[in-house]
Amino acid sequence: MIPPLVDRGPGRPALGQALGQSIGALAAFVAGLLLALMIAQNGALARATDPWLASWLAHGVGSLVAGLLWWLTPRAPTQEAAPRWAWLGGLPGALTVVLAALCLNSPLGMAGTLALLLLGQLLFGALCDGLGWLGLARRRPSGMDALAALLVLAGALLIVLR
Repeated sequence: MIPPLVDRGPGRPALGQALGQSIGALAAFVAGLLLALMIAQNGALARATDPWLASWLAHGVGSLVAGLLWWLTPRAPTQEAAPRWAWLGGLPGALTVVLAALCLNSPLGMAGTLALLLLGQLLFGALCDGLGWLGLARRRPSGMDALAALLVLAGALLIVLR
């Protein structure tokens, strides 16, 4: 079972909470698979054109799909206003597409690119959790988190330095 994202008190999480965490974990895993697919597709497009055009096209198609899904999905009204920095989420996304395409088409290949992407995401995520950056609830990293990060680092080094 995946530990709760926010500690709701002593004892075990309710069945509904555990099921929700399992679904969330599965969704995160599928998102990782889709990220690898996206990098492969954008890398192939960058080889045939260039990384900047690949980013433009990927975000253009992504915008159309996201717009269609937004239009088709019912939403409850929200009272919360997004922070100003949240409106710039496409900026790191565009740069990620370009950088990943460049790395994919280098000697790093798919495995090396994904290993270093994962390591960067893990380390920045731990920093954001630990400091409460980007509006996240503060979560003090544990020894197991540090061990997991070291194992990911070791795995990335094994892939990249082979």
